[in-house]
Amino acid sequence: MQDGRRKFIWEEMSYLERWWRDAADDMKESFINLVKNGQLEIVGGGWVMNDEANSHYFSIIEQLYKIVYDLDLLIIFGQLMYQMTEGNLWLNDSIGFVPKNSWAIDPFGYSPTMAYLLRRMGFDNMLIQRTHYELKKELAWHNNLEYIWRQSWDAEESTDIFVHMMPFYSYDIPHTCGPEPAICCEFDFARMPGSVYELCPWGTSPVEITPENVQEMALKLLDQYKKKSTLYRTNTLLVPLGDDFRYISIGEAEAQFRNYQLLFDYINSNPSLNTEVKFGTLEDYFQTLRDEADRINYTSSGEIGSGLVGGFPSLSGDFFTYADRQKDYWSGYYVSRPFFKAVDRVLEQTLRATEMMVALLLGFCRRSQCEKLSVGFSYKLAAARRNLALFQHHDGVTGTAKDHVVKDYGIRMHTSLQDLQIFMSKAIEALLGIRYEKLDQSVSRFEPELVRSKYDAQPMHRLVNIREGTYQTVIFFNPLEQTREEVVMIVVDSPDITVVDSNWTCVESQISPELKHHRTEIFTERHRVHWEVSVPPMGLQTYYIANGFVGCEKARPSQLKFFSRSNLIPCPAPYSCSKNYADVAEIENQHQKLTIDVKYGLLQKISFKDGSQNIVNEEIGMYSSSNSGAYLFKPDGDAQSIIGEGGQLLILEGLLMKEVYSYPMTVWENAPISHSTRIYNGDNTIQEFVIEKEYHVELLGDDFNDRELIVRYKTDIDNKRIFYSDLNGFQMSRRETYDKIPLQGNYYPMPSLAFLQGSNGQRFSVHSRQSLGVASLRDGWLEIMLDRRLLRDDGRGLGQGVMDNRVMNVVFHITVEANVSSISNLASGSLPFSPSLFSHCVGAHLNYPLHAFIAKKSQEVSVQPPPRYFSPLAAPLPCDLHIVNFKVPRPLKFLQQSPEDLRFALILHRRHWDSSYCRNGRSQCSNLANESVNLFTMFKGPAVSKTKAASLNLLHDDLEMLGLTDQFGDLAQEGHIDISPMEIQAYKLEFRPQLY
Repeated sequence: MQDGRRKFIWEEMSYLERWWRDAADDMKESFINLVKNGQLEIVGGGWVMNDEANSHYFSIIEQLYKIVYDLDLLIIFGQLMYQMTEGNLWLNDSIGFVPKNSWAIDPFGYSPTMAYLLRRMGFDNMLIQRTHYELKKELAWHNNLEYIWRQSWDAEESTDIFVHMMPFYSYDIPHTCGPEPAICCEFDFARMPGSVYELCPWGTSPVEITPENVQEMALKLLDQYKKKSTLYRTNTLLVPLGDDFRYISIGEAEAQFRNYQLLFDYINSNPSLNTEVKFGTLEDYFQTLRDEADRINYTSSGEIGSGLVGGFPSLSGDFFTYADRQKDYWSGYYVSRPFFKAVDRVLEQTLRATEMMVALLLGFCRRSQCEKLSVGFSYKLAAARRNLALFQHHDGVTGTAKDHVVKDYGIRMHTSLQDLQIFMSKAIEALLGIRYEKLDQSVSRFEPELVRSKYDAQPMHRLVNIREGTYQTVIFFNPLEQTREEVVMIVVDSPDITVVDSNWTCVESQISPELKHHRTEIFTERHRVHWEVSVPPMGLQTYYIANGFVGCEKARPSQLKFFSRSNLIPCPAPYSCSKNYADVAEIENQHQKLTIDVKYGLLQKISFKDGSQNIVNEEIGMYSSSNSGAYLFKPDGDAQSIIGEGGQLLILEGLLMKEVYSYPMTVWENAPISHSTRIYNGDNTIQEFVIEKEYHVELLGDDFNDRELIVRYKTDIDNKRIFYSDLNGFQMSRRETYDKIPLQGNYYPMPSLAFLQGSNGQRFSVHSRQSLGVASLRDGWLEIMLDRRLLRDDGRGLGQGVMDNRVMNVVFHITVEANVSSISNLASGSLPFSPSLFSHCVGAHLNYPLHAFIAKKSQEVSVQPPPRYFSPLAAPLPCDLHIVNFKVPRPLKFLQQSPEDLRFALILHRRHWDSSYCRNGRSQCSNLANESVNLFTMFKGPAVSKTKAASLNLLHDDLEMLGLTDQFGDLAQEGHIDISPMEIQAYKLEFRPQLY
């Protein structure tokens, strides 16, 4: 503070919070003053610098959005999804500062989803670094390293955000002052002899600046600056000065500031050099650049620019897959540690459901007991928000952390999952009116149906024990905004059961043996009961599983067919079994028939009732990869099939679900994979049209060192090696396989969806419930990597291989759709296709499943409670309108806040869908968001009394800065909202109080 010329920026709030927690009051005051006077800028302000390939947009928004709103628990500056809200509120309320410049120097590739979300949060500028080295060369050649990033669907420039791309290999000091790292390293004064850092590897170390050498050194540094400046358009140049794990002592900072100031003073005092150099923040740089762009037109001939900042090109698209040199493509991290990528999604969906329940309790219950339960849970809710945010780190969800750090991530997420499930188990009692008293103090009467014994264990279905003459209560919560018709499954100890609904009306059900991954012992001696449920949007519904209930048919047993030529597997009681020696097996429902190659146990083709069919030719293979690591995918050649003839094949056929289970023959005694293929029968369900693939993966032991496991679907769709994969579950990106780059460079992130589309418009889609990597290496092929086990470090900073594989299940939902209008020239279009409305529904059902809760105690059949359900929406929302979240941002302060503060938040996303496919999406869809939705009448019971549109981080009510003003004319008075396709919009709400 004594020298106002010194400036500094800070990015990750998780580290700053740890310092702030123990800092003295006078230190905090000094810190605030530095921020206020512009010497210290908080850039990005996220809990972490998040990954952009594997993270789902919900986690990104919630980082950008949630953490700020719990700052009564933590003092942090922040603004980046789950990470980014807590800090923002504190900054805004305490010192009137909200970050508006993003600093993302270390994610391994960049997504336009991030640019969109930042823009809608009020950010003005972005800085990025890790993009393909050849792309940097191309952009630098045309002076396009600074540009306007525009979303591919945006025709009105409302999503434009200004971007600065760093030009060289790295963000460390040797690679930021200019093009010659050996010279730039001489100006990293923390590396002077005797320091704790390694000396410059190029042979010449930095020396203290003195009157004797200042001229030589200043001119040498200025030469680098001038060479770097030729890569950009303006006369304003940014030179970062820092690195990972730097500025750990006052002495280090003093060495940098002192020596650089001497160099700056020399340059600035010599007019002949025609240069002014000074320390600055990111805001200083962008403001200076924008001022210059206002004075001088830097537009190139024929260039499409933007009204946001003149003189720069507008670009669209993403920056995957990243390569830093030669053939080193960073596509391995799309799949590394896939078990924890799956846990990330489970925590995300559970947190979202919990946020909804907190909001429903505080908005609908309004009893003191409900308020105590919700407010008392605020601390654990904040911890869950932070733990999800933490894992979005670019070395977290990427799977590129050291083993002990991965374990820490896992334990944090596991702890939060347990906390959230306990709260939900109690919340359903209040929402259903079962009990209100002492909810915050007593043990819940329900428990989650899915349980995890420890942080790295697969979730298990809780066994429901039902004695003769009793029943068990099962409650389902639907976190989606439409009514859910769905076939569900619960594990029971006895096949002699009956299912009834909340009115005690009989429900058809199916009983099947539970299966496990084993060559000969594939039955667990437990049973799966399937039945179809109907659960209202954002609501609860009750069902009962009874043993000895008279008047209803018992669950119908599945028929079992063995295709193995051995007799190692006995038929489980009470099922009937048969042997079959055919070469192919088939299962079918009312819409499709699946043909299975019995020799290999793999899906061959899909046939439809109209006579059409699609070849699928499923293949399971492995890459040998002696040079791959956590970050890099560098296979030694093509993947080879690992499935031989033989193995175990079992078909279960029943009323509601049909399944083919395969434990394949491999060269290993214990196969690294087994898999199930399922289809469902239902009434008006999405599942009827879906093929469910579940792969059980055990890539354990030295036999699988330096192996990468994949599944391929070798279809007959003529996609010309063009396919589409999603970005953060928000938008699609067009991908094309190129011969000029290696195989690993043709792999792309697949957070939730990939599809092929043929010239006739036929579409083959694979939905995933976790992030993985995907490619289309040959015409008609879609390849997805499932797991990887690697001995070696790949030299990118981790310092170890990836050997901590866990047993895991990967679930895909596969669909085939026929377009009503054919696409004549697939290769001609550069813009990505959108999913169909049906595809959006499939993805929502997979990624936001029903949450099931089971009563801890059974009841006598003679005691039948009244109907119990909860339905908070007046009607299902339009099928293309998705509730990203419904929440109370600051539950701890809820009772202290005035209703004038609009204590609830609703975030909506209007999905864009391909209108050339079936309008109703095979989902009984009755309405779309073409007409406005009224927030005042959206809920039944307590009505919304006030509402206001806001930025996605809820910090800006002036929407002109976000380019959204035209959409909100009558919102405050009439509550009508109109959201354009692709847009995500946030609203602050308040409910009309209820009296009891």
